[in-house]
Amino acid sequence: MDAKDILGLPKTTHPLSQEKKSRPPKESQRKPDGISREVYALIGGVPPLMPAIEPSQLKKRPPSDEKITWQWLPFTNSARKDDLQLYHWVRVVNGAPPTGDYSFAKYNKTVDVIKYTDEEYEKYLTDPMWTKEETDQLFDLCQQFDLRFIVIADRFPSSRTVEELKDRYYSVSRHILIARAASLADVSGHPLVKEPYKVTQEKERKRALSMVLSQTKNQERKDAEVLAEAKRIAESRARMVARSARELELPVTFNDERGIVRGESISPLSSTVAPSTSMDNTSTLGTLRLLRVYLRTYALDQMIIAASSSAGLRTIKRVEQSLQELGVNLKPRVPTKAVCSEHLELRKEILTLLNLQKELQYKEADGSSYRDSTYETPGTPKDRTFVPDSMMFGGERVVKRDQKRKGPGRVSEAPSSPAQSKRPRKLKATDL
Repeated sequence: MDAKDILGLPKTTHPLSQEKKSRPPKESQRKPDGISREVYALIGGVPPLMPAIEPSQLKKRPPSDEKITWQWLPFTNSARKDDLQLYHWVRVVNGAPPTGDYSFAKYNKTVDVIKYTDEEYEKYLTDPMWTKEETDQLFDLCQQFDLRFIVIADRFPSSRTVEELKDRYYSVSRHILIARAASLADVSGHPLVKEPYKVTQEKERKRALSMVLSQTKNQERKDAEVLAEAKRIAESRARMVARSARELELPVTFNDERGIVRGESISPLSSTVAPSTSMDNTSTLGTLRLLRVYLRTYALDQMIIAASSSAGLRTIKRVEQSLQELGVNLKPRVPTKAVCSEHLELRKEILTLLNLQKELQYKEADGSSYRDSTYETPGTPKDRTFVPDSMMFGGERVVKRDQKRKGPGRVSEAPSSPAQSKRPRKLKATDL
């Protein structure tokens, strides 16, 4: 008897084995090549801080004919204008030091600041708010600090804002580019000419950005609630419009001569609508009515698609080909109410004409098949052809020949039938 018997607890055999079974198995990680077992046991599978070197690179030996040394040699940087000479360690192969410019000189990028002359300034760049000395100082600082206008505003002698400095620099550069060009079209694609700097827009942008950045958490939460409520109201209004459109089912009118269609005032688009496309037009008008304001050309495209929905792709191409043969544009150049109505009506008439031509071809094919087939009486089997009495010139001869073929003793037990009931032979020239 043990403690479990005293307490009335069930006995469990091998609890440790159950615990071991419940543990998830450890994923075995393969030791990468080039790392010793002891080092890998210390790092414990943690990724290295620096990229690993391929074992092939460690075993690679330099060529035997190259003698590599490291030397402390002087160098100059082409990015500097003072010819400063510094020293660094250089890899020298076979006693020949490397030649060429400093390797990091290629990262020295400068801004090409436009320069102007005194004549150009007096002719194009005079401004009552700026003097020539201030403009010269501004361009010198722009060249020195690579258009970092925050630093330029800090170093500028007079009290000028960043927006004023930007406006003066970009306006001067723009006027110089236009003055030096042969025509305005030559520099129309330049960023300074294509998108001029606007002071008011820049100030408004910074003001809006400062307002957004200075908002508290409570204000951000209120803004999110307002946006969610606006979205809910817009969705409910869209559902109400769709419901009213289904109830009213009023057609759309082209009532505005500026190319805009409004779903508020609604009248029939055309008095002649094909019955086969009335349901498609109704659904299309209901879809357009949800937009409330849309372009007339967009409405025309939707009506064309609805009118030709029952036709195939080949038929639609034939309609467009017929329009081109008639000298009519696929889309009206002046989409007024009358033009759109007549264009849609013309498409419907061409589609009806093509359908009638196709039906006529089917009827002609059926008629030709009936003409080519032989005439059969209703009581005659399909494998026997009826021949009129006027064609039976040699009927008796056919009966006699059949009797001769049978001969004596070959007379069939069935009663003989008249000559017309037997299959006639083909007529020859001698029979006529």
